[in-house]
Amino acid sequence: MTVSETTPQPRERILRAAADLLADGGREAVSTRSVSAAAGVQAQTIYRHFGDMQGLLDEVARQGYAAYLADKQAGLEAGDPVEQLRDGWDLHVAFGLANPALYRLLYTDSRPGGGAAVTGEAHDILVQLVTRVAEAGRLRMDVTTAAAMIHASGIGVTVTLISAAAAGLSAEYEGLSARTRDAVLAALVTDEEPVPAGETRAVSGARHAVALKALLDEDEDKGDESKPSFTPGEHLLLNEWLTRLAAGASGAP
Repeated sequence: MTVSETTPQPRERILRAAADLLADGGREAVSTRSVSAAAGVQAQTIYRHFGDMQGLLDEVARQGYAAYLADKQAGLEAGDPVEQLRDGWDLHVAFGLANPALYRLLYTDSRPGGGAAVTGEAHDILVQLVTRVAEAGRLRMDVTTAAAMIHASGIGVTVTLISAAAAGLSAEYEGLSARTRDAVLAALVTDEEPVPAGETRAVSGARHAVALKALLDEDEDKGDESKPSFTPGEHLLLNEWLTRLAAGASGAP
């Protein structure tokens, strides 16, 4: 094996240097000068490979997120969708705590669209899992609203725990993630029984409307010709009816 085969190429050295600087000092530590010095390259080499420093940070984020996405994708396999949502929440929080600087770059970057291209796939997986809960007739509201609630609360908890860890206050927040997760899911998901105790006919009907809407939307997206087809007008009207019925699942008027 030659020296050229064992020595990392400039692009790889730059990525490693940027990732190490990000982990050690946060976003502010990743500058053209610091990366050039750590990677042993000229500034123009960074620009040639990544366009600019933001392009470099985007690639660092993408690579750092890859393993997390692989684990999250595995959550789409057969099984109880509610348990998969619970596991997905825990995986998300664990990723943030293990990679605080990278997590902040992805989820709290103030630049417009910051991290969106990288985190979009994870959000799509979340929507798929919530859709499975709806198809099982166990979701209390529409898929979009439920996914947004899980997404927002999960990020909030993770950022809070990252900040607590940085301040040496982790012990004061022990159990926060699990309690918040269970409270959010309790608000969104029904018990496994076909008709949970105390549930009114209106709420039961709303749950089934949510399930039917999720199934119809999925069939349309997949172009499933084995299922009933509707004209654009019929689909619009049916969607409006189901949306109105589904509003009862969250207690809306």
